[in-house]
Amino acid sequence: MAELLLELFGEEIPARMQGRAGDDLKRLVCAGLKAAELPFETAAAYVTPRRLVLHITGLPLAQPDVREERRGPSVEAPDKAIEGFLRGCGLTRAQCEEREMPKGTFLFAIIERQGRPTREVLAEILPAALADLPWPKSMRWGTGTTRWVRPLHSILALFDGAVVPLTFAGIDSGDQTRGHRFHAPAPFTVSDFAGYRDGLLAAKVLIDPAERRQRIMDGAAQLAQDAGLTLVADAGLVAEIAGLVEWPVPMLGVFDRRFLDVPAEVLVTTMKVNQKYLSLRDGSGNLAPNFIAVANLEARDGGGQIIAGNQYVLTARLADAEFFWTQDLKKTLESRLTRLDDMVFHAKLGTEGTMGEKVRRLEKLATALAEYVPGANVELARRAAHLCKADLVSDMVYEFPEVQGVMGRYYALNDGLAPEVAEAIQQHYSPAGPSDDCPTAPTAVCVALADKLDTLVGFWAIDEKPTGSRDPFALRRAALGVIRMVLENGLRLPLEEIFSTALKGYAFEEEEEEETGRDSDLLVFFADRLKVYLREQGVRHDLVQAIFALGGEDDLVRLKARVDALASFVRDEDGANLLVAYRRAANILRIEEKKDGMVHDGDVIYSLLQQDEEVALAEALSKLNLDALLVKEDFNFAMASLADLRQPVDDFFAAVTVNADDAAQRGNRLRLLSWIRATMHTVADFSEIEG
Repeated sequence: MAELLLELFGEEIPARMQGRAGDDLKRLVCAGLKAAELPFETAAAYVTPRRLVLHITGLPLAQPDVREERRGPSVEAPDKAIEGFLRGCGLTRAQCEEREMPKGTFLFAIIERQGRPTREVLAEILPAALADLPWPKSMRWGTGTTRWVRPLHSILALFDGAVVPLTFAGIDSGDQTRGHRFHAPAPFTVSDFAGYRDGLLAAKVLIDPAERRQRIMDGAAQLAQDAGLTLVADAGLVAEIAGLVEWPVPMLGVFDRRFLDVPAEVLVTTMKVNQKYLSLRDGSGNLAPNFIAVANLEARDGGGQIIAGNQYVLTARLADAEFFWTQDLKKTLESRLTRLDDMVFHAKLGTEGTMGEKVRRLEKLATALAEYVPGANVELARRAAHLCKADLVSDMVYEFPEVQGVMGRYYALNDGLAPEVAEAIQQHYSPAGPSDDCPTAPTAVCVALADKLDTLVGFWAIDEKPTGSRDPFALRRAALGVIRMVLENGLRLPLEEIFSTALKGYAFEEEEEEETGRDSDLLVFFADRLKVYLREQGVRHDLVQAIFALGGEDDLVRLKARVDALASFVRDEDGANLLVAYRRAANILRIEEKKDGMVHDGDVIYSLLQQDEEVALAEALSKLNLDALLVKEDFNFAMASLADLRQPVDDFFAAVTVNADDAAQRGNRLRLLSWIRATMHTVADFSEIEG
């Protein structure tokens, strides 16, 4: 068994593209190997700013030999049929066997194909995979026509220690690579992956992104500890930095303390977004006037010049932020609102598509939602919605969009507004992702719900829905945000009614029937999102569907309670056995109703009940009062009551023949089965439950 080592070496690959590129290269090459019947043991991709690497182990030296038998036409078949068979097999008549079969004598072709050397096959697989690599953006360079993310310099391709001969982008493969751009730029020869990895390590290159991330974290943490500070955790930034350097060297820098008068979120944002610096906190948990930059080399002076240069650039950035902050404080949020009428939210919404119109809709919707949020104050909700987008036209947010909402809170407090209003302005974009905290303060919940619901209803109205993997307006995230806020805050929110209220905020003219259909469609979308959300929490999607299938349920808190009760029911032995009995009853009904061309859903005639087991089942069904329990939302007790049917149902199937010879008795027993089905469908559509 042998190994494959492939390296594509060139100019810097953007950090955001590196992980996907490694995965795509591995996927394409492995697919090619599988198609060529070349098994392997392990496959691993590595990526640095300047190189894309693939290492595959356990490859055979050649493809397996193949022996295939093909049965052809009868020896008495027309000449044209025989000639076509021979032509398809690439054989002559003399090379075929004649075999006696029960229906005559037939030709058989024995095709033997010797497996090709793996190196020869790789010479075809690798260029094809490289050509198919789906870069988000690519370029041509020089006089070539090949597209790649950045200009390539060399290709290292080795199999079993020898070069795999191939050409891509006008570059012939070889057995050499280069080390760090500055520390070890000279080429060197390698013969296997271990020598390649160790040689690059000696040449100041870490090919594994995980190792680079760990070195950044360890080095930054040590610098922080030595300075009596703590690192502000940011795994995403560390991963991005690891994609910018091949030999990470963290360095500690400082900035003027006067900049600490600017909101900490702004300082962290500008250091992160513009400079890729890690932030630090002091012993009190406040932002420290320090940062950690990560260089891509070991400087002769210990990094003094590098840090000085970074401090100079950062000072200019922070001075800009300080200026924006000072200027923004001179204006109130209220005074900025008129400029929102010139900011387009979405052009396809027409006159309703400006941010100013959105704010006016949010005021109405937030006040309507206050009715459903315990502890909410209508005036505070309206006021927060009125001002929640005003910071979008501030100088600070124009320069640093990442701090929208955050700056609104600071400006609101500066204007002397109520703390609840200021917090709601900051939190109304939350939750921005699955790991983001949901708002819990009543005013913030009202505005955050209004913002997301207004967007969803508006985009549904203009038929701008997510399709496949495309969701440019983050509508799935908005729906998930609504679901989380409703469930985590226990809000009894009638979604269809709220959809209708939100849609009335738009000046669209449409028939009531169209509005109802659109609301229903949006509710289905919410159902799908809820399934995803609950599945991530370990809840089976089919149980969610079993409740949704009943229809008429748009209260997510009640729906979640019903799903939880159903989950407990099917986990219980009695519930699981009753589910089996339900399926038996439903299957019998389906078969017999199809045969009879009618639905057996009438009342059971007690005088036709002859056996004790069918009498006991009818009595058990008649004693259930599930509707009253459902009205009281006592779903667990409703399920427990349903489980009481297990024994009489089991006894019925054990002793009673449903398809009796007497037609009247048969029909009555089918109606009894229908009664079981209808009773169970009161709490859930059990036909949707899998397994």
